[in-house]
Amino acid sequence: MTYKTNKGGLSRRSFNSLLGTAAFATTLPTLSTQAFAAAGDTIRIGWIGPRSGPLGIFGEADNWLAGLLAGTYANGVEISGKTYAVEVLMTDTQSDPVRASQATKDLINSENPDLIIASSTPETTNPVSDACEAAGTPSVTTIAPWEAFYFGRGGVPGQPSPFKWSFHFSFGAGDFGPLYVDQWNKIETNKKVGMLLPNDADGNAIRMGLIPALEAAGFEVFDAGPYENGSSDFSNQITFFKNEGVEIINAFPFPPDFPVFWRQAAQLGLAQQLKIMQVAKAGLFAAEMEGLGELGYGVATGAYWHKKFPYSSPATGLSSAALADGFEATIGKQWSQQAGANAALLDVAMAALVASGNPKDKAAVAAAFGTLVADTAVGTVDFSKGPVPGVATTPLVGAQWTRASEGPYPFTLQVTSNALAPDVPLTADLAPYKIGG
Repeated sequence: MTYKTNKGGLSRRSFNSLLGTAAFATTLPTLSTQAFAAAGDTIRIGWIGPRSGPLGIFGEADNWLAGLLAGTYANGVEISGKTYAVEVLMTDTQSDPVRASQATKDLINSENPDLIIASSTPETTNPVSDACEAAGTPSVTTIAPWEAFYFGRGGVPGQPSPFKWSFHFSFGAGDFGPLYVDQWNKIETNKKVGMLLPNDADGNAIRMGLIPALEAAGFEVFDAGPYENGSSDFSNQITFFKNEGVEIINAFPFPPDFPVFWRQAAQLGLAQQLKIMQVAKAGLFAAEMEGLGELGYGVATGAYWHKKFPYSSPATGLSSAALADGFEATIGKQWSQQAGANAALLDVAMAALVASGNPKDKAAVAAAFGTLVADTAVGTVDFSKGPVPGVATTPLVGAQWTRASEGPYPFTLQVTSNALAPDVPLTADLAPYKIGG
């Protein structure tokens, strides 16, 4: 297996140097699979993702995971009696949707990949998928509410899918309702919820689906209205929430915006009023909580993957626990949800290529997704069940950042609700928010 970035190929020596660990080096083959495969016998996977910029934290595990994939397929992959080498082409979106679209087009035109994969928020998945759809190149994406992927790109409820080449698996906006109802009912509150939702694909999808679900469950919802990503002043929203007496905040901010809001909320007295601070899209990673310091302890979030998930990744050869440990040993940071989520992306990609029977036939690869059932690090991904054509759903668990009782890291992520994923064990009870934990 070989690697290329948007600046050209990386040798084994330079790639190991880039990651800087002996542990990573053991995952790479000693001989590229190109040695036995002719040009037409190489599967080319384009992997497009945010590896720099404000969403760069979502891509921290990508190069390491690509190395694990290399180890798994060091001798190639056999499909319909033929052995193929595997080549991964890595491209950075720099967290820019416009660049994500252009980078996808450039990759398709210059490298002609057999499949493109991408993940991490609609700002990545949607422009990549649109470019692949226009070019007739199969793609699969993850980690964006499936409603934002499907309806945000023009899908219409009850009508045939307008998409032939782009596929997606992820949790849905509709999952947050039952997840939050289960999680929030673990603490006594006045059931007044303040919603902080941006004017973007995520915010619009959540506003459409989550607010009615919360109201149907007996919560009183106070929507502060859409705001623009990158806002630096949330005082109007904070005043609104304080005046309404909310004891729960549910926010879906662009990751850099949450610290701005939350620090202002503490300065203006809102944080002290709350019993639950529930955040999604932001608040997913330990580094974000460390940046908040004492304000981070007790923040509740959702987890689309956790080291306690009882599943393994065929593409990397590791269990969920081993993925978490490997991330920490290799990247030198606390484990990240993206380790499992993007391992699952590789699992689905390889499963589809094998199921196609001919990975060099783009139509066959696209057709394989229609009935694909794949074992992954996030559990079984089943495209045959819908909820709409070309989309499969994956589970969410409720979680809370708490003060670590041991180890080198100040925070730990506890599983506090498993209503949507009963196979995942609970690790702690949800605690009311209090500054400092």
